[in-house]
Amino acid sequence: MQEKTQKIICEDIDRVRAYARIFDVTMPDVGPDGSVKGLPAPYPREVAGVVRGGHRLTELARQAARTGIPVQNPILGRNTAAETMEQSRDMYAIADQLGIKLFHFVHSEATRHIDPLDGAELIEQSRGKGGITPKGEREFVQMGGGAVHPIRINATGDTPHLSILNAFIAGFDGTDIGPVIHVHFGGRGIHDYKTKVKNGFKALEICAENNIYVQIESHKHLNNIGGTDGAGLAGCLLAEGLAVLAGLPRELAALQMNVAGINLLADLAAIRAFRRVMWSEALIVVPETFQNPPPDLIAEQGHFARMAIAARLGGANFYRPKAAESVGIPTGKSMGHAIWATQNIFENMASITINDPAIDRREEIILTEAMAILAATLGLKSLPAPEDITAAFWRRYEPDELIEKIVTAGKQGILDAPRAGGWDLKRAVKTHRDRDGIRRYVPGYGPAMIDPKYLDFTREEVSITPEPPVTEKAKVVLATVGADAHVIGINLVREAFQQAGFEVIYMRGMNLPETVAEVVAESKAQVVGVSNLLGLGITLFPRLDKRLKELGLRDKVLVIAGGRIAEKEEEHAELEAKIKTEGPEFIGVDAFFGPGTDPQEPVAWVRAHLKEVMGNE
Repeated sequence: MQEKTQKIICEDIDRVRAYARIFDVTMPDVGPDGSVKGLPAPYPREVAGVVRGGHRLTELARQAARTGIPVQNPILGRNTAAETMEQSRDMYAIADQLGIKLFHFVHSEATRHIDPLDGAELIEQSRGKGGITPKGEREFVQMGGGAVHPIRINATGDTPHLSILNAFIAGFDGTDIGPVIHVHFGGRGIHDYKTKVKNGFKALEICAENNIYVQIESHKHLNNIGGTDGAGLAGCLLAEGLAVLAGLPRELAALQMNVAGINLLADLAAIRAFRRVMWSEALIVVPETFQNPPPDLIAEQGHFARMAIAARLGGANFYRPKAAESVGIPTGKSMGHAIWATQNIFENMASITINDPAIDRREEIILTEAMAILAATLGLKSLPAPEDITAAFWRRYEPDELIEKIVTAGKQGILDAPRAGGWDLKRAVKTHRDRDGIRRYVPGYGPAMIDPKYLDFTREEVSITPEPPVTEKAKVVLATVGADAHVIGINLVREAFQQAGFEVIYMRGMNLPETVAEVVAESKAQVVGVSNLLGLGITLFPRLDKRLKELGLRDKVLVIAGGRIAEKEEEHAELEAKIKTEGPEFIGVDAFFGPGTDPQEPVAWVRAHLKEVMGNE
């Protein structure tokens, strides 16, 4: 009974105990006799008066398949259980009026993504914001969360198996393991890429043995850092291979993918490519994240409506409605409006099937690239056919063998994306979003070890700028601070500074503010830029300011910041207004550049103010 789960707990007992200690929750433990204590029975089981289990979500997924109307998967969570419940009731009220059930994705505190043993300090420094805490999850369930509308959490990062154990104890029906494959998590946080993949496999084993519904992997994450549809599908298939080897039942498995809303035929082609080859029973379709959201929220909702249409016509089982990208965590009321609008689209569309040769061509292109990446990763002599990718296909491998192949492929540059964050992995891919809305490879910059005949290259004129020489005397340190792994925006700023001739020391994601200050001192930099998209800026940015003062450097360094200052939309709006009227000094920075900033703006600002710290050097 629960042999794999117990084995994982025994092997990682120091981390399990660290999780219990640092997040102030009761976790399973190992007694003096080596037996595991405090592990609940597998699902289905009653928690807080409700019989819970992953098959509640299987039923919703099958309902969507029967009716053709996707079940909505909104994301909403606050710092505390009480606040999350208060906001959720506003959202649930809309669902009740519409007569629908939701699959509620509870926005969870990002500190859970960090190893609680090796990264204890980073967690302690960033606690209490960015979503509901592990302890809050349990309280939320006891208050009735998930009683009517099943709930899931995010379990990405260094130790997803620990987050899943917490969710299992809390009584969550489902969880999100992805990304366990995508290389943009390699080298970020505490663990290396191999450890992350191995911990992802442990998470899948726990889900399999305890009947937990799981989103295995996400094509969305690779899209967000400039990857292609084919590469995203290949990563999802590799994750499915691990799920098969972990013993996960197909009916408890889902994949997540992006639709962009720019080209309906391309969106439908991507959905059909997934449907044709995926092993998981369900597909979760998510709107693509705006990189520069329009200031007009009505216009923004128009964009989300296009993506809802693609999900409906493509036959998604679940779909994530969007409230607003340009703010932090939405209110329950604004999320409710998004749910109402999305359901209105779903129920008032004609049930049609679009057949177009362009869809067929694009579907084949995606599948061909995915099969080529799979073949290179697995060392196959020829490309498998899509119909070959079955459970039996994956059972030819042992878990450690498949994990090793995945990790090797990441380090060789087979699994790659332009803005991947792993410094221990080879990086060479370049892509371009063409005018038809499809992201393709730039000629000469495809993934390593893949025959170009299997890849889709842009036919538009793309200029690849050579690495610019350093022409400026000032050095720039850039990093995200706190438990934040979002590096898209700061990557754009990094590229802008490098193109302008600055030497950039790029620390990537998940750094303590004090560590950033010390790197500024060691490198003798004149500029430091920090970002946090979780709404932690109000507490983290002043700590950078404080440490620079302690080092005697504050008047010798320009400090700029970006991201979101507070995680809740109403609080963020108030603080942005205060910056406009009073300046940004109260958050410890010299200039703040919020969402939607042109990357050239901080470069121009730094040029205009360098004399303040460099004099006439």
